Amino acid sequence: MPEHLTIEPIGILRSPYTDKYDAPRQPAVDGKRNESVITLYPHRNYEQALEDLAGFERVWIVSWFHRNAQWKPKVLPPRSGRTKRGVFATRSPHRPNPIGLSVCELVKIKGLRVYVRDVDLLDETPILDIKPYIPYADSFPDSRIGWLAEAEANAQVFEITLSDVASAQLDWLESHSELNLRSVAFPVLRRDPFPYSSRRIVATDAGFCMAVKSWRIHFQILENTVHIERIASGYSKEYVFVNPDGHQLNDHTAHRGFYQLWE
Repeated sequence: MPEHLTIEPIGILRSPYTDKYDAPRQPAVDGKRNESVITLYPHRNYEQALEDLAGFERVWIVSWFHRNAQWKPKVLPPRSGRTKRGVFATRSPHRPNPIGLSVCELVKIKGLRVYVRDVDLLDETPILDIKPYIPYADSFPDSRIGWLAEAEANAQVFEITLSDVASAQLDWLESHSELNLRSVAFPVLRRDPFPYSSRRIVATDAGFCMAVKSWRIHFQILENTVHIERIASGYSKEYVFVNPDGHQLNDHTAHRGFYQLWE
């Protein structure tokens, strides 16, 4: 057996997700709907390879997690509570070979463009292969799901409440920020709001703080309730307005407007 294999992408995916915080955890599972396009490379006879695919409702997309440079033998999946799992028992993108497998709806094929719906991949993801989804061969709904069965049976779901200030801040950010904090943070806080490095949650003197990109969510945990008290910028006010180092700040315009409303 060869020690190394050579894989060449067949094309590239263009999706609306440019950041890992935006992309859904699984295709079409968490309510995020989208339409994306796989553009296959020309001059490789891929037009012929696409023949007969249009009659299938869904396809498997084999992809390469191009932003992952390292892998981890033990990872903390979203539904695992506080328990790390072996990476081969998860769908984590941090794998020895960062190969992704996604099933999505096939919308149409136009030339070398394959239009798909409800993918969970980031923009510009290299595509390695496309295969038809065949229900009788690919779907086994009664299969055992290992550690997930126990995790789901014992899962504690936290209620989320908001202070008036936090509610107003989140409403404002939904229309002024590049990131929807509710859709990114709330699923995590409902499952496990306690400190953990990979979820960027830390204990503070006043409670807890969750970092989501350049924003901070300050909250309290009261029995089965996560009470969000306020949202804050991850940048100091001086850095947002003066920016002495001249760095390109994430969501810069929103941070400036945020500071003008909430000192």
